[in-house]
Amino acid sequence: MPESLRTRLVRAGFNFFPAYRGTGGRITYIASDWREIRVRVPLSLRTRNYVGTIFGGSMFGATDPIHMVMLIRSLGPEYVVWDKAATIRFRRPGRATLHARFVLTGEELDGIRAELRMERSAERVFRVDLVDAEGVVHAEVEKTVHIRRKG
Repeated sequence: MPESLRTRLVRAGFNFFPAYRGTGGRITYIASDWREIRVRVPLSLRTRNYVGTIFGGSMFGATDPIHMVMLIRSLGPEYVVWDKAATIRFRRPGRATLHARFVLTGEELDGIRAELRMERSAERVFRVDLVDAEGVVHAEVEKTVHIRRKG
């Protein structure tokens, strides 16, 4: 699905926001329905660590808010969404630009809505990989997100 003018503007604002800008990561794409977001983390002076590879904090920081924001935008204003926990597992050093692709399916969103018709709250664990241009996984990030209906 292509980006809309609105998601392009949000992407620009997000990349300019100081807390996100400080990670060194950049959002490169937001689908107009908010069900896909792509992020890149380049190896640069801003992201380079002491040994010359991508700083783990940059990898984590660039991926940190994405699932929560996607759920907030996809579920709508009648839901409250909060990050609850996160882990990152480093598989190999980042020596080149890394990419992450976040995807929410309609089935996932329908499942959350269905569960919240029966339960007060729900938790979901989402996983995203940071990969290089060849698709080699350099880090795996898992986020636990808490979701509930307002009121």
